[in-house]
Amino acid sequence: MKIPVCAVLDIGKTNKKLFLFDENYRIVLENSGQFPETTDEDGDPCEDVSLLTEWVIQSLQNILALEEYDVKAINFSTYGASFVHVGEDGTPVAPLYNYLKPYPETLKKQFYDTYGGEQEFSRKTASPILGSLNSGMIIYRLKYENPELFAQIKYSLHLPQYVASLVSGQFASDITSIGCHTNLWDFDINEYHAWVTQEQIMDKLAPTHPGDLVTTQSMNGQKRLVGVGLHDSSAALIPYLVSFQEPFVLISTGTWCISLNPFNHTPLTNEELQYDCLCFMQYNRKPVKASRLFAGYEHEQQTKRLSAHFEKEANYYKTVAFDNTIINQLKSDKKTDGIDFEQLSKPPMPKTLFGYRDLAGFDSYEQAYHQLILDIVSQQIVSTGLVLTGSSVKRIFVDGGFGKNPIYMNLLAAAFPEMEIFAASVAQATSLGAALSIHRHWNNKTLPPDLIDLRFYNSHLTPDGLGFVKNS
Repeated sequence: MKIPVCAVLDIGKTNKKLFLFDENYRIVLENSGQFPETTDEDGDPCEDVSLLTEWVIQSLQNILALEEYDVKAINFSTYGASFVHVGEDGTPVAPLYNYLKPYPETLKKQFYDTYGGEQEFSRKTASPILGSLNSGMIIYRLKYENPELFAQIKYSLHLPQYVASLVSGQFASDITSIGCHTNLWDFDINEYHAWVTQEQIMDKLAPTHPGDLVTTQSMNGQKRLVGVGLHDSSAALIPYLVSFQEPFVLISTGTWCISLNPFNHTPLTNEELQYDCLCFMQYNRKPVKASRLFAGYEHEQQTKRLSAHFEKEANYYKTVAFDNTIINQLKSDKKTDGIDFEQLSKPPMPKTLFGYRDLAGFDSYEQAYHQLILDIVSQQIVSTGLVLTGSSVKRIFVDGGFGKNPIYMNLLAAAFPEMEIFAASVAQATSLGAALSIHRHWNNKTLPPDLIDLRFYNSHLTPDGLGFVKNS
């Protein structure tokens, strides 16, 4: 008998994956692929949309041909802030421009001067000024720099919806992509911002469909349910929302540490925007206040520095256990090296603290590494504190790399003694969230209670004197 499954295509910047989830949301099959980037007309690196298209189509054909699985439904999650511009037939007519592509200052100034100034516009759209990472600015740029190409565009589809269109043949927009620092959505009125209509951009955006919508498609002689796709950050939050009813904050850690509070609906302030605070949108159109910290990148860079200085292997930090004695020693030594920690409470957030420290002042790799995590957690407190304000959250979940770091977790527990702090582990949260979002359409079973593994941290450290600066 065939196993009923939901297939999810999970498209990351580096890794492209396909998962099959059974009715208990266990992963029963995983395939992955990688392929090289190409360049756009300016020579800037970008996703090769033709290779991506081929991989999506071939991967689905392969799993639909498997005898042991009955693919009931298919959904998609991808990285955000990226448009695929398609013509009348759904074929791309432009590169999939990289969200790190430099944005021309003159055009940026023209845009913000026309639409109310940087500060007020950013507040209304919950979009810090991020250049090409504000995906709406890519369409604006095409209109003014390449009007001939702009005229060829039938729809500009965010990447999840482009991938979905390859399967469904239908064009849609989804609120989880539209509402993620795109400059497109006015959070004050919960509609597209007025500039979208005034610049004739609205005609290039496909109709908005709910994130839990499915259509029925005939594939390989069988009817399958096909979702519209989700932005990866919003998808990763879904397993937590379906598992926990009490308010919580999720710190999703990777290259970025993103603090997500789906229970904080207070409007963004100008100060919060200066701290790189923004809003995501859930598939049910409820906002999620979020703050970002480049802590995973900082950890990667500084552990390289530590390895070189102390002549250790690159991953030596994984062997360093939490040591309360070292913490107390660092506290008493006050190794500030002239760093003004009070600046932590003033925007913008410094990109590094530990980078200014003299490694010769540390007795060992272990001592220096504890200081690195102290510095990162000092900034994490400020970043997470931004989304805690105005909500009744009593739990913080940490997933990703730092959730496996005992030093980080113990210090975080010390910094938030009034909170319950958990390291959370969920296999492939982004893909799982995409499958869960369409649960009611394909799966008659109740949701399993063990989607997420938790480990509770109850630190006996006190936050006073650790160099932590609380956001006032």
